[in-house]
Amino acid sequence: MKYFKTVLTFIVFLLFGLSNAQKVGVVDTEYILDKLPQYKEAEARLNSQIDTWQSELQSLQSEFEKKRSALENERVLLVGDQLKLREKEVMDLDKNVKTTTSLRFGANGEITKLRTSLIVPFQDQIWTAIQTMSEKNGLGIVLDKANNVNVIFLQKRFDYTDKVLDVLLKGSTGADKKEKTSTKGKK
Repeated sequence: MKYFKTVLTFIVFLLFGLSNAQKVGVVDTEYILDKLPQYKEAEARLNSQIDTWQSELQSLQSEFEKKRSALENERVLLVGDQLKLREKEVMDLDKNVKTTTSLRFGANGEITKLRTSLIVPFQDQIWTAIQTMSEKNGLGIVLDKANNVNVIFLQKRFDYTDKVLDVLLKGSTGADKKEKTSTKGKK
């Protein structure tokens, strides 16, 4: 009787597991983003702005280093108010460097805000395309192999990257689709 209950329980769990099995698909959002020309333009604008801000910061840092070095060299010659004035000037420059670094490159800095305003719309488009494609193909779970998901082996039939691209680039020509397929195969 105990054996029968164990076998029955095992069969019930097996049937329950099979009836609730999810179809899984994998996409590569990094590959998708590389194929979107608008994303490349936004990324170029972002990188250009980052380069500009980095050069401004380097300039401020250089000015601070020069003033600090000059103060250290002339400290013995300066007295009273002159010394205090130069020290305040160097401290103000140091504060300016730290403030600029925090405002531009900090966790809630301008770069983060700019990245959000330029990149998030593309991520939203990809999310919508993945949702459309997964509903169309009956997928219960979609993994992104670009975001540190260790996909050890993937059969091509479970890679839905090109289908998501097709949803995003609906108006593309047949030649573009062939190019995407041949490029994806080389990757």
